[in-house]
Amino acid sequence: MDIKQLKTFICVAETGSLSAASDRLRLAQPALSRQIKLLEHKSGAQLFHRSVKGMALTESGEKLLSRVSGIIRQLEQAVDEVRSSAESITGNVAIGLMPSINSVLAVRLIEKVKNELPHVTLRIVEGYSGHLIEWLHRGDLDISFLYGPTHDLHLRCKELLYEDIALISAPGTMQGLGKEIKLSDIAHLPIVLPSRPHGIRILVDNAISKAGVKLNVAISGDAFEVLKSLVKTGNYHAFIPLSAINEDLSEGTLEARTFVSPTIKRQLILAMAPDRKNTRAAQSALQIITNEIENMVKEGIWKAEINSS
Repeated sequence: MDIKQLKTFICVAETGSLSAASDRLRLAQPALSRQIKLLEHKSGAQLFHRSVKGMALTESGEKLLSRVSGIIRQLEQAVDEVRSSAESITGNVAIGLMPSINSVLAVRLIEKVKNELPHVTLRIVEGYSGHLIEWLHRGDLDISFLYGPTHDLHLRCKELLYEDIALISAPGTMQGLGKEIKLSDIAHLPIVLPSRPHGIRILVDNAISKAGVKLNVAISGDAFEVLKSLVKTGNYHAFIPLSAINEDLSEGTLEARTFVSPTIKRQLILAMAPDRKNTRAAQSALQIITNEIENMVKEGIWKAEINSS
């Protein structure tokens, strides 16, 4: 099967239209359309639903994308790795982040990689843990942040840090309670929580089971910014990592209280696929991530405990 056709297929799938793919690949739309039709003919299946709004994958297209995207990335990386062995470090690195990490790290990381690895293209991919693990195994990601512990993941992992999951509230809605609280103190409050298998939901469920407390979960939702917006109305409260709301806390638009007896902490790790070695570009990016997080913790920007192991 023609690699050029597969790369065109992946680009159209990612961008959702021929025009956007044309801009990214710098090829005329008729040429791209022809490549897609040839691929559909070879595969014997329609790969896209075509409409005035763009192009969306069919079920057959989804299956093909899941099987070829990682393979094509690995082929491209192999060429980049050969080039890097003779020149400065080059290539593409895809890093997965959970939404609660994006706000504290993404921009800083992109700028750091741009300065220290000018010939490396960094791609930031946002997703929840289940999707990130799937994309790692598929080869779509080189490195991803995930929740620990590491023993059930079957991935190559580097442990990073532990940080508090706090109760987040609108200012003035928790009068009479200090900065440290117990789960029993908030059992009556309307809570917004992400759904399972979201990592924060699992941590909270384990904590309330240990404490023998039942929470009043008013809304279940997985969109991080929506959770914050609901809390800011003053009608709800949420469990969010402290690092994800640094800006809100400094601006006074949100308040945070940490838990005792039991504490609620998340462990963050960096994960990589078990069956592939890091490229030079990915290994260099991994070192930058590790150093940057250690610096942020030392500077107090990220309030966490660095894993000492």
